[in-house]
Amino acid sequence: MKTKILGWGCLFLALTLSGCGAKRHATGPLVTGTNYDAPRTDYSSINASESFIDRYASTLEVNSGVINNNVELYYFIDDWLGSPHRYGGNLKSGIDCSGFIHILFSNIYSINLPRTSRDMATQVHKKKERQLSEGDLVFFSFGGRNIDHVGMYLHNGKFVHVSTSKGVIISNLKEQWFHKYFKFGGQIKY
Repeated sequence: MKTKILGWGCLFLALTLSGCGAKRHATGPLVTGTNYDAPRTDYSSINASESFIDRYASTLEVNSGVINNNVELYYFIDDWLGSPHRYGGNLKSGIDCSGFIHILFSNIYSINLPRTSRDMATQVHKKKERQLSEGDLVFFSFGGRNIDHVGMYLHNGKFVHVSTSKGVIISNLKEQWFHKYFKFGGQIKY
């Protein structure tokens, strides 16, 4: 807990997403376009004078109260933003999509999910895309019929996941690239 508090204090002092001590943070906008070598688009400009909560509210196009309702989730995401992709990884020095979701759900929701995206997909009550809400999982198939990528839905089509080229990042499900490979989303079965 002590390191989290130090990380949060460092975050508030910086008020940017640049590096902070040994912590690795994204250096650009919170939301970027697609990964997997698809064209990239920025969806928000992050103003360094905005507070942490206001930056996420702006990025996700919600009021700050929505972020305040689950601020620990956004501290967790912010702490991992920019951590690089590493297949099979489970550390900030290298993480894959299912590893990130596994750790996120364990730390934030005290839920122990399976380790692979394919196995996670069997643990959800499926929802239509327009019914997705914060905390739902979103699944993709970039390599064919099988599920091979997972992220967590946030708000307004935005989801957090691990990009192979950008690491932990927030992207837009409504982008053509992601929409093309999106299979389904859903709420974890409790």
